[in-house]
Amino acid sequence: MPVVGKLIGFALMVLVSCSMAVPFVWMVTASFKPRNETESTHLVPHDPLPSNYLVVLRYRPDPHLHRKLDLNFPRWYFNSLFVAVFVTTLQVLTSAMAAYAFSRIRWPGRDKVFVLYLATMMIPGLVLMIPNYQIMVSLKLVNSYAGLIIPAAFSAFGTFLLRQFMMTIPPSMDEAAEIDGAGHLQIFLDVILPLARPGIITLTIFTFLGNYQSFFWPLVMVKDDHLRTLPIGMLAFQTSYGQQTEYLMAATVMCVVPLIAIFIVLQKRLVAGIQLGAVKG
Repeated sequence: MPVVGKLIGFALMVLVSCSMAVPFVWMVTASFKPRNETESTHLVPHDPLPSNYLVVLRYRPDPHLHRKLDLNFPRWYFNSLFVAVFVTTLQVLTSAMAAYAFSRIRWPGRDKVFVLYLATMMIPGLVLMIPNYQIMVSLKLVNSYAGLIIPAAFSAFGTFLLRQFMMTIPPSMDEAAEIDGAGHLQIFLDVILPLARPGIITLTIFTFLGNYQSFFWPLVMVKDDHLRTLPIGMLAFQTSYGQQTEYLMAATVMCVVPLIAIFIVLQKRLVAGIQLGAVKG
């Protein structure tokens, strides 16, 4: 009976996994379909068209319009990657430095300041959008890369996550480094950061995924087409050309490729970092 139960459980998991994969598989296959097949019920296209991707990337003209699409998808793709990489780099750096200050350095009122810092996580992001926008207007950073990057470069969640990892590092490591003449900067770079690598990798993945898919802040900040990110560009793509499912699916597939690649490459480190944080935190 235990064997039968395991087989039934395995079959159910396979069934659920397949049902969850169907939308993704349909999206990929629809990106290769001609327009007259996009609404058909069959999953595999009779006449696959890889050229749909070339049309979206503006390497080929649209065979229906006989011209290239007016939407600058390659630029939006670059903008999303550029902003996500910069935000991730700055947020991981600032969070690591703040976490070091809150976990390894003793100073008056440290714990109270940390509690107040964490309290900012209770404020909904939409509530902060108006004051953040006013600050960007006063600094004349609206409709710029800096306006997209700077407000997202600091994270209370990232500080909390890395602080929990750093708190698990024995204080004797700091003391040994201090005896050897190391200062705070050298201890931070050579001792703490390498030992907190699982937490840093976890925060890097979460930050990149969150900013790569960010919608509301770029929608508020960006006015020019050449500064649009993928979520905003995809909205314009759908409203400008109507129901062109094959191109929309091809663009969507290219949008999710970086996310899938990051997960495949770093999934073991991500799971290990989450488990380590759960056990020690």
